[in-house]
Amino acid sequence: MPDHSLSTREKNELAFDVLYDKGYKVAELFGLVFELPEVLRPIYANLGIDIPEYNGDSTFKLPMPATYIINKKGEILYHFVDADYTKRSEPAEIVERLRQG
Repeated sequence: MPDHSLSTREKNELAFDVLYDKGYKVAELFGLVFELPEVLRPIYANLGIDIPEYNGDSTFKLPMPATYIINKKGEILYHFVDADYTKRSEPAEIVERLRQG
């Protein structure tokens, strides 16, 4: 199973740990995983995107991008989820929520 977290950390010169959710087990608990429909699989393949290879198994699972702020008590203080992967939580909103935290 590939672990892309190290290359992400190195590539972006991050000063914090990046976790890898092997098999999307945690993402599935949050309801953030979907199976790429068969009709779209050839399109991804033509773009050179081999989802099973990236996943390290035979699945076509993809996670939805999500942002969570969770306090030390395990309470979710903020969340942002959108099935459209081009939409992300605004950094200013995240920082403001952390300050309120």
